[in-house]
Amino acid sequence: MRLDTHHKVLALTAAFLFLSSFALAQGQPQQENQIHVEIVGLHNDKGQVICALFSSAADFPKKMEKAVARTTSVISKRHAVCDFPGVAPGTYAVAVIHDENSNGKMDTNFMSIPSEGVGASNDAKGRFGPPKFDAASFRFSGGHLALKITTSYL
Repeated sequence: MRLDTHHKVLALTAAFLFLSSFALAQGQPQQENQIHVEIVGLHNDKGQVICALFSSAADFPKKMEKAVARTTSVISKRHAVCDFPGVAPGTYAVAVIHDENSNGKMDTNFMSIPSEGVGASNDAKGRFGPPKFDAASFRFSGGHLALKITTSYL
């Protein structure tokens, strides 16, 4: 009798584990095309980070409102993360602003030089102006892509 009970317990445990793992797998969303951007080098935790995803050189990086996707992130311990879900395969570039005063735009001085931190994918830098799309662009073929951008302050 004891052996039968032991076998029943083992069978029930195995069935429970199988069904639990099946339910967990079914409850998880499928891998979607996502670009994950880690922003480092922030000078402080003030304000927010604005991230913009561009698919062409037109308006990059100055007109963030013209980007194909835009998101904001809170800052914690001088670090922020922006995610762009549902991105189609293609060529893209990311522009980042440390919007310290949370006014939703990049502030500049009288010479149009950014007075807040900025960054771009590939850590592209511009010479006498913003970086070029070609320097910041990358090919995204789908799945999950993780990028790291270091913020610069001029």
